Amino acid sequence: MGEAKRRKDLGLPPREKKINKEQKKAGFISNLSAKYPFLPFILGGLLLIVLIVDLVNYYK
Repeated sequence: MGEAKRRKDLGLPPREKKINKEQKKAGFISNLSAKYPFLPFILGGLLLIVLIVDLVNYYK
C-alpha cells in the first residue's frame, strides 16, 4: 500500500513537499535601505539643495 493511500485511510492530509529555498545574500544598498527607509528622501533633498545653490551661484 502506498503512502498516499495509507494517509488517506488514516484521515491525514497529504504530505507537504519540502522545498529548499536558497536565500540570496542581500547587497549593501538593500541592507542600508532596509535599515534606513528615509535615507532616499534625505539624499534627494540634499541633492536638490546642492543644485539650487549651484544654480544661484551660476547666475550671480
